[in-house]
Amino acid sequence: MKKSILDKCLTALCSASAVMFALLTIVPAIGHAQAPTAKATWIWYPGDYEIWLSNKMQNRRTERGSFFPPFWKLDSHYALIDFHKDYNLAAAEEAEIAVEGQYNLKIDGKAFTGYPKSITLPAGKHRISLKVYNQGSVPAVFVKSPHIATDSTWLVTFEDKEWIDASGKTSDVSATQYVPAGAWNFNEAASLPSQFHLPTIPQKAVSLDKKGHSILVDFGKETFGYVKLHGVKGKGKITLYYGESKEEALDTQGGELLDKIEADQSQTGDITINGSRAFRYVNVQYDDDVNINDVSMLYEYSPVEQRGSFRCSDEQINKIWDVAAYTMQLNTREFFIDGIKRDRWVWSGDAAQSYLMNYYLYFDSPTVKRTISALRGKDPVTSHINTIMDYTFYWFISIYDYYQHSGDQAFIKQSYPGMQSMMNYCLSRRNANGLMQGQAGDWVFIDWADGLSKKGEVSFEQLLLCRSLETMALCANIMKDPKAAAKYSALAKDLKAKLFTYYWNAQKHALVHSRINGKQTDNVTRYANMFGIFFNYFNEAQKQDVKKYVLMNDKVQKITTPYMRFYELEALCAMGEQGYVLKQMKDYWGGMLNLGATSFWEEYNPDKKGAEHYAMYGRPFGKSLCHAWGASPIYLLGKYYLGVKPTAPAYQTYVIEPQLGGLQWMEGAVPTPNGDIKVNVTTQQIKVSAQTGTGTLRIKSKTKPVCNDATIKTIANGAYEISIQKGKDYTINYTAI
Repeated sequence: MKKSILDKCLTALCSASAVMFALLTIVPAIGHAQAPTAKATWIWYPGDYEIWLSNKMQNRRTERGSFFPPFWKLDSHYALIDFHKDYNLAAAEEAEIAVEGQYNLKIDGKAFTGYPKSITLPAGKHRISLKVYNQGSVPAVFVKSPHIATDSTWLVTFEDKEWIDASGKTSDVSATQYVPAGAWNFNEAASLPSQFHLPTIPQKAVSLDKKGHSILVDFGKETFGYVKLHGVKGKGKITLYYGESKEEALDTQGGELLDKIEADQSQTGDITINGSRAFRYVNVQYDDDVNINDVSMLYEYSPVEQRGSFRCSDEQINKIWDVAAYTMQLNTREFFIDGIKRDRWVWSGDAAQSYLMNYYLYFDSPTVKRTISALRGKDPVTSHINTIMDYTFYWFISIYDYYQHSGDQAFIKQSYPGMQSMMNYCLSRRNANGLMQGQAGDWVFIDWADGLSKKGEVSFEQLLLCRSLETMALCANIMKDPKAAAKYSALAKDLKAKLFTYYWNAQKHALVHSRINGKQTDNVTRYANMFGIFFNYFNEAQKQDVKKYVLMNDKVQKITTPYMRFYELEALCAMGEQGYVLKQMKDYWGGMLNLGATSFWEEYNPDKKGAEHYAMYGRPFGKSLCHAWGASPIYLLGKYYLGVKPTAPAYQTYVIEPQLGGLQWMEGAVPTPNGDIKVNVTTQQIKVSAQTGTGTLRIKSKTKPVCNDATIKTIANGAYEISIQKGKDYTINYTAI
């Protein structure tokens, strides 16, 4: 699955009214002493392709054959874009031109007649510009000559007559400030962005049970793609009932997904179903006049490379990691989506967790950036992201998380104006107390939990806003915007003080869940308290109180979704409870495996029995059995057991704090932008190698560690540090505590 996406892109010509596309073999420039250096890619207005592609993907959802669109506002791309590049050539050279849309091409303001397929770029200093109109798909251009090529150094504007630069500042039209163009990896003129689709590979079924005019097909595990019917002959109806479970496939009235087609084939042939679907089982039923010999599928996938790994002495944990990785693979598509069966939408809260898992499995930055950009959409802001208040805050936090892992300042610059307008929207919706409270049209989600109150001023929402304001201050500093940084820092400081003044209850040793009419409610939930731990908002005494009276207290309402178990277990890991968390992972995710799960679910309640596990939202098979937020062990095992995390952007510096948590040994790799960090740990020896940055290995040992290639620094009784340099292998002998 490491094939280039471009190898699988369709190369189709659209009508001239929609797509003016042309190719010309490059003619070498005469008189050039330099070797050709230009590498061209398709470019567009930044964020526009992501919005267009997400709209296309999210509107593929069906429910029992009916179209099921998202229930939030969908923005659109700008239909008219101006592109330009200033250049200086030693000699004239020929350039090929490919454009998606109707276009006007100019050199130094002088237009070419018609839709030229190639042009001669004159020597010297000049400006090439293209103005492109395309309502159906994103206006995009591809220009390539030996030394001039479309890339992110080209500048673009959407012709609003207020030119917006990369810092978000504006000026009048005379200043002609553009933003850098957006791009992905469509690096050939024939690879039209509008024709992109994910690649597929054929897969056979594990078993087929053919009875009369029906076939029950089992593909052996959860999968995703296009069902292919072989040896079809005759005229009549064919209905396919899909099931993540056998029970769902057999329930022709209650299953979530089905397809109906009309066969009309006098000669035996194959039929591939148009829509991609999630399933393990497919129940194919067909009329008496139709015959079907066999059923297979085309598995659809995103060709990202799995770089992260984890293995340990516990085989059940190994299985959990493998199934979590497969769950992530299935939900990593054009974007990080929530689940492959039901929604197939881009939800901000789900995606925020996928980004974190991605950093320890793929480190695929393009999918992160596409998803963040698609979620933001366009100004003006008229609602919360996905209509959910907390999902807006996750969006803010995920941007700084991305920067911390990637060091990608260009993306911060691209996102910053949208961050400012989104934060202005949030701040405008605070109540008289300066707190967030659900208003008409807002969905205060938090989690799927019976009886969870969303009324009043919920502490969890204030905590997420506080972190979002801190994120804004950090990004403002990156943007060299000190006035905004000071503003956001002050707002965060004020809100953090209110968080403890209004919600901390000394008798309950915790933050209460909410305030109503200015008074604390009696209810204590896990949400704000566990986030407060890994946000490092509590002092040490408060952390210990929260751990004892909330996280380790069975009287506090339990969490049954992997979504919030993710954060609960992260908080416990941050408190050094890796042994306890390991048991929780084995009980919770191992519980799903014991029930035959081949991917992890949207929700798991061990008290349910049989087919009860498949029900949700009042529907017998409403639950997703392949949900991205179920894959969190990837993140927990990478960050808190192998113990690898960045302390400066792009792992310029990082720490490794391995915790066996009761395991006898573990080994794994954590991907970074510039190479992998590999860790191998037993109770007596630690091996580390890294291809990036400068690391600090922190370990606890009964005896002073020994390493022939490094200096051991004593921090405290039983605690030691070792500096890890790029490109060196380290072996440390120690005695685990």
